[in-house]
Amino acid sequence: MIFLSTLLLSVLITIALVPIFSTMAMRWQLVDLPGARKVHTCAMPRCGGIAMALGAFVPVLLWNHKEPLVQGWLAGALILVAFGVVDDIRSLCAKWKFLGQIAAALVVILWGGVKIRTLGTLAPDDFLLPGWVGVPLTVLAIVGVTNAINLADGLDGLAGGICLLIFTCIGYLAYIEGDTVNGLVALALVGAIFGFLRYNTHPASVFMGDTGSQLLGFSAVTLSIDLTQGNTALSPVLPLILVGIPVLDTLTVMATRIARGRSPFAADQTHFHHNLMALGLRHTESVTLIYACQTALVISAFLLRFHSDWLLLTGYFVFSVATIVLLTAAGRHGWHEKLVDVAGQGSSVYRYLQNVKTKGIAIRYAFPALEAGLYLLLLVICVLPAKVPVYVTYSAPPFGALILATRIWKKEWVPDALRFTLYLLIPVVVYAGNQACALWAAGFPMRLCNVSFGGLAFLDIAVSKLSKRRDGFKSTPLDFLILLLAVGIPNMPERSLQEFQLGLIAAKIIILYFSFEVLMAEMRREFDRLAVVTGVALLILFVRGIL
Repeated sequence: MIFLSTLLLSVLITIALVPIFSTMAMRWQLVDLPGARKVHTCAMPRCGGIAMALGAFVPVLLWNHKEPLVQGWLAGALILVAFGVVDDIRSLCAKWKFLGQIAAALVVILWGGVKIRTLGTLAPDDFLLPGWVGVPLTVLAIVGVTNAINLADGLDGLAGGICLLIFTCIGYLAYIEGDTVNGLVALALVGAIFGFLRYNTHPASVFMGDTGSQLLGFSAVTLSIDLTQGNTALSPVLPLILVGIPVLDTLTVMATRIARGRSPFAADQTHFHHNLMALGLRHTESVTLIYACQTALVISAFLLRFHSDWLLLTGYFVFSVATIVLLTAAGRHGWHEKLVDVAGQGSSVYRYLQNVKTKGIAIRYAFPALEAGLYLLLLVICVLPAKVPVYVTYSAPPFGALILATRIWKKEWVPDALRFTLYLLIPVVVYAGNQACALWAAGFPMRLCNVSFGGLAFLDIAVSKLSKRRDGFKSTPLDFLILLLAVGIPNMPERSLQEFQLGLIAAKIIILYFSFEVLMAEMRREFDRLAVVTGVALLILFVRGIL
């Protein structure tokens, strides 16, 4: 339960704090103003990093604060958060940023014990780096990756999505390696990023600022080094693969600036995301493409985690060269424009798809399927648990009364009452059903129920993409991450994770949350059917609990 509670607590804290800090930031003019190098066109509050930090820190402090790694990570992260907040308010010069990053790196090395000790098969057998080499190398790695993630934060949801994939992989690898400490910290960060991306996906309403990007970069490199430098068979090259996109982007940009006779630290528009948008890709297309590349690296890191270090390093080198060559060739030859000409307005397939969306042919079937499937699944998960927890039994009537009262006296509050009820009800019921299901549900019924969540996820994407309503739920690059994690995590090959079912439980909760958001956005403020089904679900839980 500690894993699930860590994830949910970090998500809920971050989601709750972002609006509060955003209001304060706008009132005090702590905003990121538009500029020549920036994509946004209006002032944006830079407070998401503080919300993420608190969202990650609180569950870690509650469950696992006595471990040296956790204490060192917390102390180093607090240093970076403090420098980041000052930087977001007053714009620190580069030397002060580096000072804060070096201080954080030394703290996590000396207090948390994080250090590069071995290069694996890249060095002679059993060769350990002496301290005078290992410590500076670790400082360089931490400072470098911290800045790489910071520089990658150039489009809505970009840095957050990249880091979400990184921490998901770190958490999973930590779990199968039996490293609970590392896994819990990674899971807390996953939850905080998910909560933040709720507001940061294009079009964003808040930025993470240097506070958030430095925290994520520092945490990614710290956890990945600690995971691969202990008593483990994991390759020490894995951290490079996991942070491969931001590192490659930073090195490429710096090399380009030097080649042009400029300072490697001079700001410009030569990052990967700038180049993709210069090719003609839209904001969301650029972000999704980078997500896809990061996904490929994460999957490679997992599949090749026990392979030769030279193989991993060579593979990353080939990937880097191919990426740079493709981007350069695309820019010189206008590949994007040619693809648009081939598959664009003149294509019969394109015209057919546009006609399907314009006339609402597909949405007529997709939305009723989503609504009916979601209602049925909600009722099914209420009858799955072998035993309904006592606190769920006796909280069902008050929740039902709340929904009924808002329906009678304050109808505009019904959506909030439904969200409040469902967001608290779903995690507990899903967890209870997966931990101990009723006898009739064991075997094929439970497998069929699990498969139905995948179908629901695809319906979510279809409805959000096919919707013609301006105020409907809009599909974003975050959907790519949700679909990837929801479908991928429960099907990981390790039996130990399947038995514990943490990934399956988290995926089900995320899909249900996402489905209700899509449904409520498309219901044209007619929530009677959803209120009735929620009431029936509450009644089922109450009756089953008292019997």
